[in-house]
Amino acid sequence: MIQLDIFSDPICPWCYIGKAYLDRALEATPDHPFAIRWLPFMLNPTMPAGGMNRRTYLEDKFGGKEGAVQAYLPVEEHAKHAGLTLNLDQIEVTPNTVDAHRLIHWAGIEGVQTPIVSALFRAYFVDGRDIGDRETLADIADSNGLDAAVVLRLLDSEEDRREIVERDAAARGMGVTSVPTFIVAGQHAVPGAQPPELWARVIAELRNGADPAK
Repeated sequence: MIQLDIFSDPICPWCYIGKAYLDRALEATPDHPFAIRWLPFMLNPTMPAGGMNRRTYLEDKFGGKEGAVQAYLPVEEHAKHAGLTLNLDQIEVTPNTVDAHRLIHWAGIEGVQTPIVSALFRAYFVDGRDIGDRETLADIADSNGLDAAVVLRLLDSEEDRREIVERDAAARGMGVTSVPTFIVAGQHAVPGAQPPELWARVIAELRNGADPAK
């Protein structure tokens, strides 16, 4: 197997789209060589613990309502092309995602990382749920093979919080500036939400023993 590390944040729409494109390529090639690992990158590492009103956050980030609308036009276009539903008007809070990343980390230990990542994307972008809320995270955990009571106890502690913060800092130190960023075999960075055709080509080259970066 070939390691495919994916730096992402569960509130990043391009990460949701990038995963959908990758999934399409993997479904078309069930014997693909990838062992997937999801790694943390926080879009807003200084976000208050309780998050922010999403409208206020976006208008501050993009310089007003019109700027926010324009910024999301390509997001909605690519989401539609990827076959995804985005109910952006249902999202009330832009959360701090450190706890969501802790859950993804624990899911990796239990072998259910990708299902948890998928559930977090759906919860946020489809259902408009606050994935910074610990009860919400425990419910997502419970629906995807993890023990909700154990997850709640862990979330109420400081378990692995420092590790997530340090991994986020390490990603930035190695040059990751935006997500999604895919790292193939620990060597080749593939930034952005790449179309299924690119992944099909990468998989074919890896199968043939070629270097996908060339």
